Amino acid sequence: MNLLIPDEILQSSRLSEEELKVEIAVMLFEKEKLTLGQASRLAAMDHLEFQHLLASRRIPVHYDVADFEQDLRTLNELGRL
Repeated sequence: MNLLIPDEILQSSRLSEEELKVEIAVMLFEKEKLTLGQASRLAAMDHLEFQHLLASRRIPVHYDVADFEQDLRTLNELGRL
């Protein structure tokens, strides 16, 4: 899915397209609408870089049992377990 943001909105925000994606990713992660992986992909950042950004904003990384189980499934699929 593509999302079209009008140029006037982008100009009003005084953010570049990339910066706006990062802000949306951070907000959705903070509201627990996206996982860390999903948010970092939306922000076009690797996990560690995104975690550093969250830390700089004092946003805790929520990691629950469901996240752990998903990580285990991913590792298993990659043949790393």
